[in-house]
Amino acid sequence: MTEQIKRSQSAEDYLETILNLGKNQDVVHRVDVAKRMKVSQAAVNKAVKLLVEQDYVYEDGKHLYLTESGKVYAEQVYEKHCIIRDYLIACGVSANTAEEDACNMEHLVSEETFSMMKRSVCK
Repeated sequence: MTEQIKRSQSAEDYLETILNLGKNQDVVHRVDVAKRMKVSQAAVNKAVKLLVEQDYVYEDGKHLYLTESGKVYAEQVYEKHCIIRDYLIACGVSANTAEEDACNMEHLVSEETFSMMKRSVCK
């Protein structure tokens, strides 16, 4: 796996986490991201710096927010996650395993395969 893919997967995981935390609370703090992702504060700081540079996230000192492009990207990743998870569950995979596998597969699945899964789940 190339370094570029690893960075992309990491960025997508952070964006997805910020998106989901923002659905359940008014503001998202770095510490919330660290706890949810089970990573260090330093790892979050490094990731946020890169996401800000890529214009996916902005911050006001204490809080993290998705930019419009960050929100669109995060929602696309989360949709893939949900469709893949639901597809695996429909195929008989346990919910816990489907959740874990979806976290990995969402970054690697081709558009062709994802479209097939989506058609199957969204009948």
